[in-house]
Amino acid sequence: MKKNVLYVCVAAMLASLTTSCDAIKKFLSTDLSDEEYIVGQLYADEYVKETPVQFRGTTHPQPNAGGGSGSTGIELNDKDNRDLYAAIDSWYGTPYLYGGCSTSGVDCSCFVGKIFKTVYGANLHRSANDIQLDMAKMVSRDALREGDIVFFTNSNGKVSHVGIYLKDDLFVHSSTSNGVTVSSLENSYWKKHFYKGGRHKAVKTKY
Repeated sequence: MKKNVLYVCVAAMLASLTTSCDAIKKFLSTDLSDEEYIVGQLYADEYVKETPVQFRGTTHPQPNAGGGSGSTGIELNDKDNRDLYAAIDSWYGTPYLYGGCSTSGVDCSCFVGKIFKTVYGANLHRSANDIQLDMAKMVSRDALREGDIVFFTNSNGKVSHVGIYLKDDLFVHSSTSNGVTVSSLENSYWKKHFYKGGRHKAVKTKY
């Protein structure tokens, strides 16, 4: 069974097919323990090892720290959407899980979708690439504002990762190495692979 699954996945890659992971899974048996791992390795966003962003000289910000947003440790002001940060706090530290969509494990697109539904009442597509279809417009990096979705490509040029822009070049996402965390667009990997920002019509900001 493992060989058959590997042949299917490799053939799809060599043919440069755009078939979604879910479509491939339909050809597999109901016992997906090994198949999930193989398909996940081929289709998940690339593994990025990075050091978590530090705030106020602390390595692990504590929830409800004075002046901070809670788990993220980001200092807030009267322009920041506190509902957004509260929603992030409820997911912060959740481990990354390809295809996951719960606080036991979540991937990047599900995390963004959950936050958008909670904070803005908006439903998004499930895959990172398809979330672009939900955007009212795309924006450049220097035009990003709170609540914009940031899109990243992998080494093949395909949009494979998404996060939510906060401020000061910071964005929150479900990282393959750190789970739900805050990263900087100045990180060498994210800076190189940043594609575009997307703005949803339901997002209102004071910035």
